[in-house]
Amino acid sequence: MNREFSAPTWTTVPPILPVNIPVPDLRPWLPGNAGIAGAWTFTAERPGPHVAVTAIVHGNEIAGATVLARWLRDGLRPARGRLSLVFCNIAAFDRFDGRDPTASRYVDEDMNRIWDIETLEGTRRSCELRRARDLRPLIDTVDLLVDLHSMLWTSDPLILVGETEKAARLGTAIGVPQTVVSDRGHVGGRRMIDYERFADPGTAPAAVLVEGGQHWEPATVAVMDMVGARLLRHAGLATTGQPILPPDVPLPAPRLARVTRTVTVRSRSFAFVREFRGGEVIPERNTLIAMDGEEEVRTPHDDCLLVMPTPIVHRGHTAVRLAQFIPDP
Repeated sequence: MNREFSAPTWTTVPPILPVNIPVPDLRPWLPGNAGIAGAWTFTAERPGPHVAVTAIVHGNEIAGATVLARWLRDGLRPARGRLSLVFCNIAAFDRFDGRDPTASRYVDEDMNRIWDIETLEGTRRSCELRRARDLRPLIDTVDLLVDLHSMLWTSDPLILVGETEKAARLGTAIGVPQTVVSDRGHVGGRRMIDYERFADPGTAPAAVLVEGGQHWEPATVAVMDMVGARLLRHAGLATTGQPILPPDVPLPAPRLARVTRTVTVRSRSFAFVREFRGGEVIPERNTLIAMDGEEEVRTPHDDCLLVMPTPIVHRGHTAVRLAQFIPDP
């Protein structure tokens, strides 16, 4: 074992976090109006893009559902084009229990690892696959999509944009959160933003995933509300002075980073050398950050951005992504 390393005790159990926001009442919105449960779509008289905002792909990430439910309750409508608001994994959300809030992430499998054509059109069955197949006809018409998520482990908010330049442009145009990360996704399967319609660099539709902050915190809801407002203004769907949306305010310029290495756990004894916060920047190249069994995990370059480090992670899953900031042109 490397002498620089001794496993910190904090990595042995997941954190117990309070649910500091009300669980949204989605019962009025479960019927939908688009022929799909939990999916609402509104079309303006003026032409424009089809913009979608999705929430609860993971059933315990209720902050995004809180925002969408309020928008629906307050009667948000697009000034042009089409706006869709979608509650995705409603079966998992239905199991949400504030006494054990991490248990309702999904029913059968992670709904954000199944968005490849072979899986969607295959014979395998699960609760999440059935739901993704139901949503697919709507998703196939979307031009711009923002998928709202939140995080268990301590991390600064960020936008994940996959590998295409069009998604990076969308992420930087939204600009909230400030950190925009280009990445290759997960070895375990494709996310909704990696779905072929959005991941093909030769087509116009684009999608980004927003990690708005910690699960179950008011600050996370506020970030997601701002994200939605910025998206609608960018796409031209927001009416001037619409009180439903938070006001537009000057913000720092976004910073784009590209993932240079995805650390996928290979052993049964992965551990970071100390507690890291997502968004932390490690100044020096070759800094030891974790041990994967007997294998050292070191930073590949100076000013290495740690993207969502996950202290408790199983073999075959992503422990952290390491990213490098891209200089402004």
